[in-house]
Amino acid sequence: PHFAFSLPAVTSPCKILKCNSEFWAATSGSHHLGAAEEAPEFCTALRAYAHCTRRTARTCRGDLAYHSAVHGIDDLMVQHNCSKDGPTSQPRLRTLPPGDSQERSDSPEICHYEKSFHKHSAAPNYTHCGLFGDPHLRTFTDTFQTCKVQGAWPLIDNNYLNVQVTNTPVLPGSSATATSKLTIIFKSFQECVDQKVYQAEMDELPAAFVDGSKNGGDKHGANSLKITEKVSGQHIEIQAKYIGTTIVVRQVGRYLTFAVRMPEEVVNAVEDRDSQGLYLCLRGCPLNQQIDFQTIRSAQATEGRARRKGPSLPAPPEAFTYETATAKCREKLPVEDLYFQSCVFDLLTTGDVNFMLAAYYAFEDVKMLHSNKDKLHLYERTRDLTPGNMAPTGTHPTLWVALLCLCWLCLL
Repeated sequence: PHFAFSLPAVTSPCKILKCNSEFWAATSGSHHLGAAEEAPEFCTALRAYAHCTRRTARTCRGDLAYHSAVHGIDDLMVQHNCSKDGPTSQPRLRTLPPGDSQERSDSPEICHYEKSFHKHSAAPNYTHCGLFGDPHLRTFTDTFQTCKVQGAWPLIDNNYLNVQVTNTPVLPGSSATATSKLTIIFKSFQECVDQKVYQAEMDELPAAFVDGSKNGGDKHGANSLKITEKVSGQHIEIQAKYIGTTIVVRQVGRYLTFAVRMPEEVVNAVEDRDSQGLYLCLRGCPLNQQIDFQTIRSAQATEGRARRKGPSLPAPPEAFTYETATAKCREKLPVEDLYFQSCVFDLLTTGDVNFMLAAYYAFEDVKMLHSNKDKLHLYERTRDLTPGNMAPTGTHPTLWVALLCLCWLCLL
């Protein structure tokens, strides 16, 4: 059935991620043990986990991560024969053993998408979607958009997984937004994986699912879903081999970036196509949420010149001019494509240099995840361009005047 969900605002005082992180840190390397007498510290940590969730229960109503954690605790209590009564002090942190203790190498073939796919057809076609910055969206069809989309929006919604992002204002009262919360739900699939929920938000980029596990659970093919921490607190990668999908989540500065590589077959696996209108990676942002550079190019250039002659614009959040913003972006993005233009736009809008890094890492993820290396760079399409990804011969100064005007309109 179609899976719909809602999330509380990012300002919610729900602290379930903190509970999850504390439990995972306290039990890393121990949950391969099967009974309470073999792992008394595990039961102690589990009771502490339960106590932590009870403390935040009132503020976590409706939070999927919270409800998943509560059910997971009950299951673990039973599996490990843990008593609900007993000490709850956290044991000392353990270091992770080499490799994942839940590693399984005997997953059935059905849990490896590429192996099962090649038996009856040609190699699958892969697509890419990414979200970063203010925010900028690259859809599965290589359409590039800059959107407002404040609040919670579905990024992906198909038969296998759901991804929802929450975007919040970068500055008080501004319509410039960035991604502050991300929830990914992997649905239970045959003998491969149990349902798993991953959640990240500002200053919380866990290297585990909300139930503390790092793979797909207790099923035979559990290791066909796995989280790997690349850089602590900054970069995680999720491999979902059973659906041929790779997801990269980063925290850059205060905000999150998202990138995914997914087979077209999985992208289009939706039961009710009529309900997919807000699936951003597939359909893009609604028109009333898009910032249209081409309209600005024609409609705002004259206004930009008038503004320069009239009253001065409000002082920027930081001292980025067009010249200093372009110089900063060229440090990491030497090709003046839409990633470069997004970088300049974000620096002018927010004054936060971390948005330059967000654009840089977004392009690095494209290089890793996109299957067509001829389409890595995207350029602004205008009516006078020939078909394909061809760059304009030059960027007219009035375009940047117009963009600067838009930046301040966003902030007003």
